[in-house]
Amino acid sequence: MPAYAVFEPPMRKRSAADHADRFIFFRERFSLAAFLFGPLWMVWRRLWLVLIVYLVTVPLLVTGLLRIGIAPSACAAVYLLVELLIGMEAASLRRWTLIRRGWRDCGIVIADDLELAERRFFDARSTRERAAIPAAPPRASAHLPLSGPEVIGLFPEPGGGR
Repeated sequence: MPAYAVFEPPMRKRSAADHADRFIFFRERFSLAAFLFGPLWMVWRRLWLVLIVYLVTVPLLVTGLLRIGIAPSACAAVYLLVELLIGMEAASLRRWTLIRRGWRDCGIVIADDLELAERRFFDARSTRERAAIPAAPPRASAHLPLSGPEVIGLFPEPGGGR
């Protein structure tokens, strides 16, 4: 069953409905687009820091391997493995970027599709918020005698022996 990562945007001066509309749900899975078109995928998703690290690291890695005498076919295999890693970690790269931008990670929702994931998340969230509202403190009844501290347990009096 698919898993969806849920992110809450930073609070700004918005209504609750506008804030709820900006939540992001993205599916945790292998990204074929990130694997095939790594840098273009990073630009499309606006992962600027990830793109800079990629553009610095990959050429240095390939150049270093060629300088120490590794065959070009082995360098191509290393490049393919780097692209495979980017495809597998695409969701983690997006998650890291959103957290760095101030978004809050609200967890993972397991659902068959995006609509069901949204429904499950917001139902659980509203249930948690209703449970978090404190109940009114119980009133002291006029007919209950107020005595010393009550002891619950095996001994009827505080400091009682064994």
